[in-house]
Amino acid sequence: MSTTATALAPAAAITSASKVKRHVISTLVKNAPGLLAQVANLFAARGYNIDSLSVGETDNPHFSRMTISVRGDEKVIEALKQGLRKFVNVIKVLDMTGVDHVERDLALVKVTVPAGARQEILQLVEVFEGKVVDIGLKDILVEIVGPEQKIDAFLTIVRPYGIKEMARTGRIAMARGSAMEGREVD
Repeated sequence: MSTTATALAPAAAITSASKVKRHVISTLVKNAPGLLAQVANLFAARGYNIDSLSVGETDNPHFSRMTISVRGDEKVIEALKQGLRKFVNVIKVLDMTGVDHVERDLALVKVTVPAGARQEILQLVEVFEGKVVDIGLKDILVEIVGPEQKIDAFLTIVRPYGIKEMARTGRIAMARGSAMEGREVD
């Protein structure tokens, strides 16, 4: 009987771990001082790290879209979304998980250019549909836009040349179709 219990324990651990997944939460918010700090505190108070957070003004200067990427199980994520809804300046909360949507990240990467490797690096930038935004004698500054995996793959490929500097944005996401579609938390 202890053999059966031992054999089941790893399966239970796998099932429990598989419930934890990445969620992309999109919120429409009023532009108000202190809201970003409130949101960060909400996640910190529940012991959850925000993997990615991007905030930018919408077509209406009175509102911004906040895109939050976080990992957790359904129960915790639901509590976080409900917490967001309680803020006066939060208009709408959508969980993009399971909704057909588009996600993008942006990275600016300054790649070292060893002697004789400029053309090879430029070809890699082209393959990854990047854009050269500055060229120096010893480095190239590249802009890469796309899903997180694409940016990670580009970084893996150019790392042997040397990455002098890098900056990445947080993720942004929108549901396909009509603006702000998705599963609303109401």
